[in-house]
Amino acid sequence: MSAILSADDLNDFISPGVACIKPVETLPQKSTKEENPYEVTTEDKVEPDNLPPAQISLTDCLACSGCVTSAEAVLISLQSHTEVLNTLDALPEIPLTTINNATALADTETPGEGRIYVASVSPQVRASLAATYGISEREAGHMIDQFLRGPQGLRSGGKHGSGFTWVFDTNSMREAVLALTAEEVSESINPQESVTTDGQEFPLPKRPILSSACPGWICYAEKTHPFVLPHLSRLKSPQALSGTFLKTVLSKSLGIPASRIWHLAVMPCFDKKLEASREELTDVSWQPNSVNDGSATSQPVRDVDCVITTREILSLASSRGLALQNLPLQPVPASFSVPFPEQSLESLISSKSAVRQSLETSTSGGYLHHVLKTFQARNPGSELVTNRGRNSDVVEYVLTSPDGEPIMKAARYYGFRNIQNLVRKLKPARVSRLPGAKPLTASRRQPMSRNSNAGNPGSDYSYVEVMACPGGCTNGGGQIRVEDAREAVNPLEFKEKLGDPETSTKPSPHEQRAWLARVDEAYFSMDSDSEMESEDTKKALSITDKEREIHEGLDRWSQFMGTPLSKLVYTTYRKVESDVGKEQTPSNDTNRVVELAGKIGGGW
Repeated sequence: MSAILSADDLNDFISPGVACIKPVETLPQKSTKEENPYEVTTEDKVEPDNLPPAQISLTDCLACSGCVTSAEAVLISLQSHTEVLNTLDALPEIPLTTINNATALADTETPGEGRIYVASVSPQVRASLAATYGISEREAGHMIDQFLRGPQGLRSGGKHGSGFTWVFDTNSMREAVLALTAEEVSESINPQESVTTDGQEFPLPKRPILSSACPGWICYAEKTHPFVLPHLSRLKSPQALSGTFLKTVLSKSLGIPASRIWHLAVMPCFDKKLEASREELTDVSWQPNSVNDGSATSQPVRDVDCVITTREILSLASSRGLALQNLPLQPVPASFSVPFPEQSLESLISSKSAVRQSLETSTSGGYLHHVLKTFQARNPGSELVTNRGRNSDVVEYVLTSPDGEPIMKAARYYGFRNIQNLVRKLKPARVSRLPGAKPLTASRRQPMSRNSNAGNPGSDYSYVEVMACPGGCTNGGGQIRVEDAREAVNPLEFKEKLGDPETSTKPSPHEQRAWLARVDEAYFSMDSDSEMESEDTKKALSITDKEREIHEGLDRWSQFMGTPLSKLVYTTYRKVESDVGKEQTPSNDTNRVVELAGKIGGGW
């Protein structure tokens, strides 16, 4: 979703039983009105049945092949700032204490009603807040930290005065995903050097490997183009990997079930709500025999319990009567900081090194950039040739040897219009039913960019970075818009403009482009204060040393949990089939009641 499309625009919610392809059933209700069997009732006297509103669970909605926006409309009502406030008020925060530099539960006798609240924030969110309030990205990070876990933020109100114990940056887990992505691409180019030990459950993707960090793109592929699923990267996104890491490490180190850890993700995109609701991203994937509350019928525990967007941060603060610009732009006091329980794994989730962004890395995490730089470091003297496609969201890269021979090709595709062209290149050749006819080869299709070779099919690429939003993740649909920024900074002036019919509050296209450029500038900027320019951070590690450090940390995580690393960092995808036009097996009343009873409490 682009920034122009907002949650308020999602008015195409399909009415159950009218346009939804999933059958919605309700149990028949017994009539309390006495009826005369001998009375003849005419049509005009028949009262309409006031049936209860049909309910579609989130699982049912995602299991159909409907449009993405309808699923997002359901998710917005289930994962929102209201859900955050309700959870904080309903479930008190579990107190923690530090004994001999070790973090433990302060009261082990407390019943299982409380929660440990932890949050992860993406860098695009900080960039949007920085552009809104005219501050740096680092100060925006302090603002979010103060709001979620500081004394003047969420803790200053609510029923229990609860707040978040830890707030982490997804950049730390993104670095792990980058290292694993480069390894995955290397294995696809040289399968004989593959180090993957669990190839049956998580097979190596086919070339070209397509990035899988964008849930909008994944949902589109699963519903409309299942033939690209074998090309999708097996790796979890930084959001999902952060959730898996926090749920696994905190539950084991503190000795509590994963269900008592409540993980909030603050993301720039509404589609991240779709990702958090996937069945593959639950505790079942990393501990299949787990029992959360001692009962065999316990529901799977999601790695990410709730996702809110940047714009919903403003709504969350407004609901508590807080002004984000009034919060201190400094680190949270040490009295509100709790050491991470497992010190040997803290470096994976809270990297102390500065993660600098540049124009070359793009606004979506720099997956393609890291792959290219890794292969360039492995091939000294190689050069990177850049070819722009039909627009700025399509770029092709060719890494050549000193002799001019191509080592690898890669590309970047942003926006659904460009994604459709990419998918068209990967579509399998049609086989004619006529005897002796040759299949339609990919050479008859158009090249993927105007500067590429005429006979270059999509399979020539080793890796393609795919994102649904034009311009990348800083242009996500959940980011703060121009009018939102005006209202947040000057609410009184904004209300006066709303009351004046001659004054338009809708920004012009030029203002929107200027605003997106301002957010990108905040994303690519990084402070150079004394904290960032310390002697430790000045010594930047090489790509090889950094990857070795990350792999050592991942191995420690796997050993700590006693779980294969593949179950922690990999995920799977599924083809979503439509039920339209298929015969429905009739069932009697008994089977129908049993089926409906089994659906009670279904979904998330």
